[in-house]
Amino acid sequence: VQLQACGGGLVQAGGSLRLSCAASLRTFSYYQVAWFRQAPGKERECVAAMSRGGGNTAYADSVKGRFTISRDNGKRTVDLQMNSLKPEDTAVYYCAASLTTLDDTLGIVLTDSRHYGYWGQGTLVTVSS
Repeated sequence: VQLQACGGGLVQAGGSLRLSCAASLRTFSYYQVAWFRQAPGKERECVAAMSRGGGNTAYADSVKGRFTISRDNGKRTVDLQMNSLKPEDTAVYYCAASLTTLDDTLGIVLTDSRHYGYWGQGTLVTVSS
């Protein structure tokens, strides 16, 4: 398994959850990372992404100010802290990694799922109203 996500669960609206993803990828620092989500009947969307060194991030408008992506290249992990959760955040969340030559100096963060070749198994987040 290349990416293993955990941390999903059931939470009330306004609550918080922290998702974690452990990577067994070699040279993890060569990968951009992201969290995507897919709700029933909807397309998969990128909620947060981060450049190789962590210097650049991108967030979906719907989660800005509430979600924070972070990574630890030494531990080969990427986390998603989710605060002020809303029922519309209910979805299966996937961590993903993209092997790329884009370093932080370019300021480019990949948010298109087609750029990501490595995916975790998904973890369900359910937010009750």
